[in-house]
Amino acid sequence: MSTISITTETSLDAVETIIKDLRQAFNTGKTKSVAWRRQQLERLFEMCDKDRDTLAAAVHTDFHRPNSETLIFDCASIRNECAHALNNLDEWVRDEKISDAIAYATLDKYIHPEPLGVVLIIGAWNYPFLVTLAPLIGAIAAGNCAILKPSELAPHSAAIMATMVERYLDPSCFRVVLGGADQTQALLKADIDKIFYTGSTTVGKIVMKAAAEKMIPVTLECGGKSPVFVADDANMEICGRRIAWGKAINCGQTCVAPDYVLCSKEAETRLIPHIVKSWQEFYTNNPASSESYCHMVNSRHFDRVKKLINPEKVVHGGQTDANQNYIAPTIMNNITLDDKVMQEEIFGPILPFVTVHNEQDAIQFINKRDKPLALYVFTANKNLAKRVIDSTSAGSTCVNDVVFQVAPPSLPFGGVGASGLGAYHGKYSFDAFSHRRTVVYAPNWTEALVGKRNPPYTPKKTAFIENLTKIHRRWRFLPRISFWFWAVAALFLAFSAPIALRSIQEKKWKI
Repeated sequence: MSTISITTETSLDAVETIIKDLRQAFNTGKTKSVAWRRQQLERLFEMCDKDRDTLAAAVHTDFHRPNSETLIFDCASIRNECAHALNNLDEWVRDEKISDAIAYATLDKYIHPEPLGVVLIIGAWNYPFLVTLAPLIGAIAAGNCAILKPSELAPHSAAIMATMVERYLDPSCFRVVLGGADQTQALLKADIDKIFYTGSTTVGKIVMKAAAEKMIPVTLECGGKSPVFVADDANMEICGRRIAWGKAINCGQTCVAPDYVLCSKEAETRLIPHIVKSWQEFYTNNPASSESYCHMVNSRHFDRVKKLINPEKVVHGGQTDANQNYIAPTIMNNITLDDKVMQEEIFGPILPFVTVHNEQDAIQFINKRDKPLALYVFTANKNLAKRVIDSTSAGSTCVNDVVFQVAPPSLPFGGVGASGLGAYHGKYSFDAFSHRRTVVYAPNWTEALVGKRNPPYTPKKTAFIENLTKIHRRWRFLPRISFWFWAVAALFLAFSAPIALRSIQEKKWKI
């Protein structure tokens, strides 16, 4: 294991100073420069490229996570997000011109994206770099200063993040605060313009309550029990391999990991052997000795997940080792709602099977619970998949795979209901840390029309304004340039038509 040293936690007095310094830096306007934003994004990309092995070693030290999982899921994902932002930044920061009803076509109207100010990003321990630095990409792209609060449950990862952020990014605009609940509480009480939180729903409610006291906008990326419905017509071999992968990566400590399987007894009988076979191929018959298998983050989470295992219902796995915080990939069947494993998000390598007869039973089962962060469907029938999607609600859905829907940076990632509030990735990250400011330039020459709105009011004035500003159904809005083209054309016809008619009447034209 690496011998990474753990940096001392940030003092509460220092937290206050950091916020004042960042506020002062933001007020200089330096973060509004697109060139500056590009430079910071390039530096973040470089950090996750040149020092990716250092980042991976830190997470391995924290909870025996395979280096490859950090390189793929954290470092590569962050680099992709950086590249996507760099490729699209000029378009994102551009003012958005707006077309409207003819009554407002004389106005020069646009939406101007502007940074919120000093933002707080509270990360989680399970993907310590991804869930902290990926939102930071949006904060940088939007032109904000940011405070990063990594989880104290992955102390080596947090310490490395503090070192790397100071080394690679502008220290006057980006700072890392280390520590636990005291530091988090101090940050939540501070002068912050946006809070972005990743973690449990329980803590998310605390964050939202604290933000509500000061009217601070929030994005909450929480979790929940993400179900997998497997139809009888699914390709069980592929289904088994993909569920096995999604459940066991990071030892099941993934917010969008498959939490439980809904299927018929027939499908269960065919599916379980493929999951078991895949796990054996991935981690051998002894995952405890596999360098490709992660462990639980600490003894508290180990004990919590271990208590969810009912030995009488285990059909595969179930082995544990408290000395290593190790829990084997485990399958349980004949699960009912009374089982402990169905009372909370598992966040560990346990896969319960709940019996349903068909997709309608699965839909009813899902809809009786909180809306999940993810919903997975395995079937060869697109109509069946569409029926499940249309009849349920979830943060995201993937058909015939798991977890993979969070990878494309062009798609939003976020929850709904208890699983979260707001979304990010790509342009959605930029929007999460921006204020869309309405800007209107009104010309003086329209005063003859606009002045009709002024008191004293008369029925004639009121009717005129109502008709002038009326938006007609099925009206096709014209871009401002098109409006002026047709407006000039109409004026030309209005003036030329009477002249042409007079000429005809005076027989100056030969018809």
